[in-house]
Amino acid sequence: MKVILLQDVPGTGKKNQVLTVSDGFARNYLLPRKWAVEAGESAVKEIERKQEAERKLEAERRAQAEKMGEELRKKTVVLPVKCGEKGRLYGSVTVQEIAAALEKQHGVTLDKRKLELSEPIRTTGEYELQVTVYSGIKVPMKVSIVPAQ
Repeated sequence: MKVILLQDVPGTGKKNQVLTVSDGFARNYLLPRKWAVEAGESAVKEIERKQEAERKLEAERRAQAEKMGEELRKKTVVLPVKCGEKGRLYGSVTVQEIAAALEKQHGVTLDKRKLELSEPIRTTGEYELQVTVYSGIKVPMKVSIVPAQ
């Protein structure tokens, strides 16, 4: 019997998946619990239509993220900090401070968890960090640490 799963069923399949299962499994387990519905021709077409719409939406989000990534790649965040004579900072620069400066200077709001530093910033100079703009899309961005006046 062909069924469409209405939710994830462990060991069987994921939501909106069209499966061929035994008649007894469908009638006695999946259908009474309302975990699946019988896959008629119209129901299968509806699921395919929804999946196609979801793929288009995903492609649109990915394109937006790539565009945002290209913009971020060109930008540099300048962060003035207190430091000693040889450029050594009093503490270190955090990704939260970088995210706040990015929003203030360029108007781009990013979650601090999307910024990755390879090592803590403890001296003045130019640094590069990775920005995760979307799942699987990371772009480099420059941060310039300058002494505060």
